[in-house]
Amino acid sequence: MVLDALPQLKRYLDLHPAFRSAADFILSRNLRELAPDRHEIDGPRVWLSVDHNEGRGRAGARLESHRRHIDIQVTIAGHEAIGWKPVSACHAPIGTFDEQRDIQFYEDVPSTWLAVPPGYFAIFFPEDAHAPLAGEGLLKKAIFKIAIQSDEQ
Repeated sequence: MVLDALPQLKRYLDLHPAFRSAADFILSRNLRELAPDRHEIDGPRVWLSVDHNEGRGRAGARLESHRRHIDIQVTIAGHEAIGWKPVSACHAPIGTFDEQRDIQFYEDVPSTWLAVPPGYFAIFFPEDAHAPLAGEGLLKKAIFKIAIQSDEQ
């Protein structure tokens, strides 16, 4: 898991070959102008979902994890908080892993809460369970999905 300010994003480009496509998109556009929707960036390797939702607060946020994607979550507007816990420490999955949506939810409670204000980003790898939308009020976020499997790159 990584938490940092957008001006530092280029420091993390070597963590994955497709991070450059996401970073180029993030740093070359006004994210505030993007409509809530799915936006294609680099075929199946990198895509973006822009969300504009009410925060659920800590009590309403659920831990989730992904196996085939890395998330780069950028707060555009609002007061976002994201819970975090290592997947290896999660012992209460909700149902089975959803292969089609690449998601597993957990009843576990985050061990740490991150403040992710506008202009900041968080990166979550497959070993990072995260509980997004734990902030309060209206939130606008950009969630970049980076495929980690070589057949998707």
